[in-house]
Amino acid sequence: MFGFGSPDPIALVAILLAFAVGITIHEFCHAWSALLLGDDTAARQGRVTLNPLSHLDPIGSIGVLAIAVLGIGIGWGRPVPVNPARIRWRQRGLAITAVAGPVSNVVIALIFVIPLRLIDTTGVDPNIVTIATYMVLVNLLLASFNLIPIPPLDGHKILVGLLPDFWYPFLAPLERYGIGILLVLIMSSFIFGGSILAEMYSPVYNALRSLMLG
Repeated sequence: MFGFGSPDPIALVAILLAFAVGITIHEFCHAWSALLLGDDTAARQGRVTLNPLSHLDPIGSIGVLAIAVLGIGIGWGRPVPVNPARIRWRQRGLAITAVAGPVSNVVIALIFVIPLRLIDTTGVDPNIVTIATYMVLVNLLLASFNLIPIPPLDGHKILVGLLPDFWYPFLAPLERYGIGILLVLIMSSFIFGGSILAEMYSPVYNALRSLMLG
């Protein structure tokens, strides 16, 4: 019922709204956490704001539209610039800044799932229920997808920050090839069917969805 690529116009609007809110707050939390840790690079570029226009990427937004309409694709927001030389605690600080995005999406999902679980929705406008449900699903998707440990996704920075410094010389070079790796995985999904990326984020997504929505 609540899949992506729904022909229902209310569902389409709900998906787009959920992505706009989720991406905006996700990127804001990256910028804000970086500022708290001593790096004002993003702040000087006007990224410590909840204005969606500061965080939505034009091409990435087309990808979001494809997800909403077709049920396939990949979307993204404007990457938040972070200067490793200015971040407190270096790799640990970068990991904190990175994890702030996915955590914010989980928090958004929690905010919208509480009324869904605690309130009898029988007499509630079904459009409101649809919007709240997609707020949960889309934000869980954003959180779980961004935890994939492939650069430039947040999961890679989190992994580098958590592992001993010994691993940094081995993991850091992946940043040069991360976009290429993601493109190969996306293209392989079209060629061979299925989705390798979906297999990578699905365990986290399904666990969070089951925990929140049952």
